[in-house]
Amino acid sequence: MTDSLLVINAGSSSIKFQLFAVAARDQLELRLKGQIDGIGSQPRLLAKTAQGDVLADKEWSKAQVPTVPAALDMVIPILRDQVAGRLPLAVGHRVVHGGPELSQPALVTDSVLQRLERLAPLAPLHQLNNLAPIKAIMMRHPGLPQVACFDTAFHRGHPQIADRFAIPEELYNEGVRRYGFHGLSYEYVVGRLKEIAPALAAGRLVIAHLGSGASMCAVVSGRSVESTMGFTALDGLPMGTRPGQLDPGVVLYLFAEKRMSADAIQELLYSECGLKGLSGVSNDVRVLLAHPSSRARLALDYFTHRVCLSAGMLAAAMGGIDGIVFTGGIGENAPAVREAVLRRLSWVGADIDLEANARGGPCISTPNSRIRCYVIATNEELMIARHTLQVLGEQRSLPLKERPHD
Repeated sequence: MTDSLLVINAGSSSIKFQLFAVAARDQLELRLKGQIDGIGSQPRLLAKTAQGDVLADKEWSKAQVPTVPAALDMVIPILRDQVAGRLPLAVGHRVVHGGPELSQPALVTDSVLQRLERLAPLAPLHQLNNLAPIKAIMMRHPGLPQVACFDTAFHRGHPQIADRFAIPEELYNEGVRRYGFHGLSYEYVVGRLKEIAPALAAGRLVIAHLGSGASMCAVVSGRSVESTMGFTALDGLPMGTRPGQLDPGVVLYLFAEKRMSADAIQELLYSECGLKGLSGVSNDVRVLLAHPSSRARLALDYFTHRVCLSAGMLAAAMGGIDGIVFTGGIGENAPAVREAVLRRLSWVGADIDLEANARGGPCISTPNSRIRCYVIATNEELMIARHTLQVLGEQRSLPLKERPHD
């Protein structure tokens, strides 16, 4: 029986998972992928083989699957059937925040888990939900290796000028700094671009990860040098339900004048703003594109406006731009949004190929375009699997006395 590797990407109301077979020379082959969403409301599980055949399509009541660990219990029987009851070699997890210290994928130990839990205030919608399946697996299979892969890690090589806020030194030393997120996605896209357009991958890129959570990153020679997201995942671009860049005085106003509590402000900023707040209709770009209201149009126009502003900012950080890459749910699947962005970026030489854009690329710029424009589907789970396998190999190569333990 071939060894396997499990990847879990847990959110506040969903678990995405992929199971890989580990073939000769540590080659990864996708065996199945799936998602259970609507956790705590209308739970539904859909799992398919790598060929697209449906393995499971189930629904439960809210009471049956109220939490992420409960959802994991529903996923396990499907996974067990695929591996004949054998445990995987390891489980890799997406963890949004690694803080200032954890800049590489890490084998999870009790001490690592405690450090990650302390970062929860920096990513209140994500961090604890990312950690929930790690804890559940630790309880059920304490000897099974687990690897945490961080969305912040790709950005940790930034110069201080990109990482700092203009605040006192002691706050920076406490960890109040710009981190950047969506790093696993950016890392995958850079690697994929090296395969299909190596000359461009060696240049100056703006990568736009546009989805329910959205950010953009400046990449020079494959390395992140600047990002739109900062201390938390609230900063930068407007998102599905988050406002993006916001004058801190707005928060002070909500607190002092509106008498809102910290919890109420957090709920507002994470759940009621962004496209949802602007449109009054939905946080889903597909719905907004089809909706006739002026507020839906305003939300889309605002989104593309901020994407274009950020593209200019990131180009300035690199001293120029050679290409732009779209990824993420909106970036990959909304030709109208890509077209709106690239038409406004004609000043940097973007010339869109409308037919290629409608097809989804991968190259969506004309031969006359001064910058190359691409669409690349991201694959965070494959990136996590690669990192997990690498960490596992590194741990096996260490002498027993040097291996991490608690």
